[in-house]
Amino acid sequence: MRRLGDVLKHWAEHTPDNPAISDEIRSLSYGQLNQALTDCRRFLAGAGLRPGDRLALIGENSTMLATLILAAGLDDIWVVLENARRAPLETDAVCGHARPRRILYLTENSPSAGEHACRHKAQEVKTPFGSLAMGPLMETVPEPCFGSAQDQVAALIYTTGSTGTPKGVMLTHGNLLFIGSLMQQQRRLIPEDRVYGILPITHVMGLSSGLIGTLASGAHVQLVPRFSVAHCLDSLNRKGITVLQGAPAMFSRLVKSEQIHGLHATTLRVIAAGGAPLDPTLKHEVEQTFGLTLHNGYGLTEGSAICWTRLESANPDCAVGPPNPGVDIAILDAENRPVEPGAQGSLWAKGPNIMKGYFRDPQRTAAVLTADGWFNTEDLARQLPDGRINIEGRTKDLIIRSGFNVSPLEVETALNAHEQIQHSAVLGHTLCGNEQIVAMIELIPGASLKEEDVRLFLQERLSPYKRPGRIIFVDNLPVAPNGKVLKHQLKQTLEELT
Repeated sequence: MRRLGDVLKHWAEHTPDNPAISDEIRSLSYGQLNQALTDCRRFLAGAGLRPGDRLALIGENSTMLATLILAAGLDDIWVVLENARRAPLETDAVCGHARPRRILYLTENSPSAGEHACRHKAQEVKTPFGSLAMGPLMETVPEPCFGSAQDQVAALIYTTGSTGTPKGVMLTHGNLLFIGSLMQQQRRLIPEDRVYGILPITHVMGLSSGLIGTLASGAHVQLVPRFSVAHCLDSLNRKGITVLQGAPAMFSRLVKSEQIHGLHATTLRVIAAGGAPLDPTLKHEVEQTFGLTLHNGYGLTEGSAICWTRLESANPDCAVGPPNPGVDIAILDAENRPVEPGAQGSLWAKGPNIMKGYFRDPQRTAAVLTADGWFNTEDLARQLPDGRINIEGRTKDLIIRSGFNVSPLEVETALNAHEQIQHSAVLGHTLCGNEQIVAMIELIPGASLKEEDVRLFLQERLSPYKRPGRIIFVDNLPVAPNGKVLKHQLKQTLEELT
């Protein structure tokens, strides 16, 4: 297959009446989706989009967003994907760097997209595949186009990482098709499957695994713009959902909700977490609730689906599984030499899933991507005797407290084991020449936990040097649409508080 939209061809021809994608507004069969792509390509050409142009799409999960992504790629138009829930200044910074020829605001199911459109005075437009708002045509120079799927960029996804400065990750059709094929093979999707599409398709896993992987399998993805416990449980109970993927934060909200007692889903066969670290307490709670193994996976925007647990394995702990077929890994020390078996080191990866590079940023690209395709994830990991990988924190996140290395992930795991803690984030803060460990904690609704309770709880779980020097309770931890805590925002908050 050369382009993302090619995944439809077989199913549109052989099973045109089978459901492909749906949202709260419409449902499209494979035949209807194929026709929508034709209509959409005609619309984009009429809107002045050319091969090699960049098209910014500001929206949330919907059939329209999926249609635009697939249609644009068939004509070698790059899609710049922005979740509409991002703050105005963040979205403007992304568009300022990407310099798209046009911006489309998918207002039909997203009030947030409507707010962005209003700010920029975009014009409402009706199309054969739905209504949207469109910004003006800008003078831009198209990027070069390539016949190869591995060379041609499909999507530009911006990630802030640990620095807070957006980086435009160039993902090719080959990258996304490869990850989608892993979903088909490793999660054994078949046309009868129905996937709960809560992972944002403006992010790499929702796009590649959730959307492309489902469509490549001839299955049905129910696209959901925003998570709610009630909607999720209703879909699990009444819509025949067979695959549920989401961030650990989503599973935490499900199992700690009173509404979970109404769960009686019988069709669900695969549940999987990704996008953020999974802790043992949550894994146990989820598995007790659903009666299924909670699978785990690891990747980044720059290299998604590096490791996944296997359906046929017991997966008793929170390891992310072995490397996926076709992906090579190496665990290296500070001098880029392989560590001893079982030792901790920096995780590197190479494979068809690794990005082409950062857009208009060769210096940053060269800092993490070698000429022969090895990518430095900047994550700490160790390989277990059975070949599975355990992720143990970020190389840049390590807190050095009185000469001791402290992994924020270890402290967060201990905190999240408390039944009244919904979520936590741990970061370092320099104070008098030493790093102080700061824990920011989001409690479950109705919790009455106090600071002294937390300190008492950690006494048997963490050595004294690993315990937080400061504990701050917050109403909500800031999270990205993929469920990852935005620690750069917390660092800014901490600076303001000190």
